[in-house]
Amino acid sequence: MRAGFPIATRGMVIGLLGGSFDPAHEGHAHITREAIKRMGLDRVWWLVSPGNPLKARQPAPMADRLARAQAVMDDPRVDVTDLEARLGTRATYDTLRRLQAIYPGVRFVWLMGADNLVQFHRWGHWRDILRAVPVGVLARPGAGVTARLSVAAQSFRVHRVARGEGLGARSAPAWCFVNLPMHGASSSAIRARGEWRK
Repeated sequence: MRAGFPIATRGMVIGLLGGSFDPAHEGHAHITREAIKRMGLDRVWWLVSPGNPLKARQPAPMADRLARAQAVMDDPRVDVTDLEARLGTRATYDTLRRLQAIYPGVRFVWLMGADNLVQFHRWGHWRDILRAVPVGVLARPGAGVTARLSVAAQSFRVHRVARGEGLGARSAPAWCFVNLPMHGASSSAIRARGEWRK
């Protein structure tokens, strides 16, 4: 295995939670723990992105975001990584293709908050992402109805599974919407209050 890459063996089910994590907060940790519990994941990898192509604002330095994420997410089943920087990828589809090549026999599940599903159709190769790996969508405050009515949700409605259990064992395309107790933390709200990068 390459230096700096997390360890995963054939047959494992790994959830991938991507984002700028600018900053990471308890809401990220909450949906991660819920995904592990509800979807039967062996591990989750946080993919701290070098930058989001859909956002004009530059994030805080990678080292700062990684340190904050590691402090927030202390579960031993979760790896906080800079894999996209190491792989030289910024688009989710490219990252998935590279990880599937590097980790043959490992089953990946893409995880996202419901707020991301609302604008998922703006992501590059969004249909290919849904065809490449199962996708677990986790409820976020204020995004439930709009997520269920989103372009991506409607386009792939016949591939929606009722519950998240065993999602990683399903062949793509397959996705689920998981209701869970809400956590209202927000990276943008934390930045607006000036609690980050002081």
